[in-house]
Amino acid sequence: MLGRIRKKQLIELHATESQNTQIAVICPICEREIPAEQRDAHHLIPRSKGGRATEYLHRICHRQIHALFTETELAVRLNTAEAIRQEPAMQKFIDWVQSKPNAFYERVAKSERLRNR
Repeated sequence: MLGRIRKKQLIELHATESQNTQIAVICPICEREIPAEQRDAHHLIPRSKGGRATEYLHRICHRQIHALFTETELAVRLNTAEAIRQEPAMQKFIDWVQSKPNAFYERVAKSERLRNR
């Protein structure tokens, strides 16, 4: 079953493909172009905390955010791409991922801090 956001992404993807134009979407976290198949919509404030606004991110960047931070942290102090980028753990990840191709994806593990909760 597909969620509403993923359905919206697929509709936009098919509309773009049918027009034979490529719209470059830049990830606000790693600042690399996001291939259409790697786009994930991230709620700036998690839906569980009342958020509605979304922003497209690389799938790997999106997964890394949720592996490092709790929904409460995201809602209270990390509710912008710039705030997320400033976190030391994310800066280390960004430095690493920027050397990878745009379509690169690797499984992301939860941080020790979140696993021990």
